[in-house]
Amino acid sequence: MHRRRAETMRPQDALARCRYDPRNFRRRTASIVCPKEAFMSQPVSNAPGIEAEVAVVGAGPAGLATAIGFAASGRTTVLITGPERGIDHRTTALLGTSIPILERFGVWDRIAPHTAPLRDMRIVDGTRRLVRAPEVTFKASEIGLEAFGYNIENEPLRRELGAAAEETNGLSLARASLTDLRTDADGVTLSLDDGRSVRATLVVAADGRNSRVREACGIGVKRREYPQVAVTATVRHTRPHWDISTEFHTETGPFTLVPLPGDRSSIVCVVDDREAVRLLGLDLPALAREFERRAHSILGPFEVEEGRAAFPLVAETAREITAPRVALMAEAAHVMPPIGAQGLNLGLRDAVALVDLAAEPGLDLGGAEMLKRYAGARDRDIHGRMTAVDMLNRSLLSDLVPVQSVRGFGLYLLDRVGPLRRTVMRLGLGNRAA
Repeated sequence: MHRRRAETMRPQDALARCRYDPRNFRRRTASIVCPKEAFMSQPVSNAPGIEAEVAVVGAGPAGLATAIGFAASGRTTVLITGPERGIDHRTTALLGTSIPILERFGVWDRIAPHTAPLRDMRIVDGTRRLVRAPEVTFKASEIGLEAFGYNIENEPLRRELGAAAEETNGLSLARASLTDLRTDADGVTLSLDDGRSVRATLVVAADGRNSRVREACGIGVKRREYPQVAVTATVRHTRPHWDISTEFHTETGPFTLVPLPGDRSSIVCVVDDREAVRLLGLDLPALAREFERRAHSILGPFEVEEGRAAFPLVAETAREITAPRVALMAEAAHVMPPIGAQGLNLGLRDAVALVDLAAEPGLDLGGAEMLKRYAGARDRDIHGRMTAVDMLNRSLLSDLVPVQSVRGFGLYLLDRVGPLRRTVMRLGLGNRAA
């Protein structure tokens, strides 16, 4: 087998090669796709219809699942796919309530073969601080589950959801981008860049953190930037992961290993800006050695696959998640740092809340009462998760001994007090405390 010679890249050139200027690292798009990625288009087809009860804008996993859910519940639905997407090498951990939602929408059986179960979750204090927390392992079996969730690469997730959307009765795909949105008392007219228009009673914005629907509705965003960058990659390793997800807490943030099928894992390495530049400048063998060191060699030597990326950590919430005849969901409504695997899981709970409200008899689809109830139903979940992730992240960054002591004592209690540990596990999965 012939190996291509590894390319050495100077750290100062790394971000430029990733289409970033290091001096403007935190531009608003907030993502990096690194060299050698191929941007491939999916086949384009035109949706035959222009009228629907529900129009979903955005064909990421959240938008696809939502459109399928509405159509499966009997609502005529059009999915406006937006611009063609490049390959996404990241992974998603589908936790807790996400699995029943995907089962209900009829897509879990397609997705499941591409996943790896997360049976145990281990937290290791990898800091060198005065106060260190004990190692804590959470076992899904302790709360009667086979697994906390299932990890999947984003490409097969999107591919299987896309195939399911193509086959779903009552769902049309408009492979075009939104250019304009106008609302009146009875519905919304959406103009597309291919010259067509779509008329819908309810518009669901699932078009991501730079949502055009949100912008067209004049909804602002509250944004918090963290002094951190998440470097992501997929690795092969020589030892089995045994379906255990391991998170090392470090002074710059978590270093997380999440199982994938076979002897592979996804990595999320949260570091400061300067260290991110250094990591992106390493060739793949050197990066593999760096990741193995950070993982304390628990999975043996690593081989890093092509497709590493980096994302400055931000938290965003829309100031409102509704407008007349419009509901925001997923990253159009809330963006979270990749800590605790809450992002898409939160979006799927948005989806099922909307689908359930749309099914209530006598409730005007897209009307003021429905949207008010949607906002009320999602407020506690969204803001509770945002606050929890923010507090955890800040506790890792803080050098204050009292903060370190509180974090360490909290993990000690989770390790020692079974009822508390089980309650926290259920809450972390999106369930109510039992």
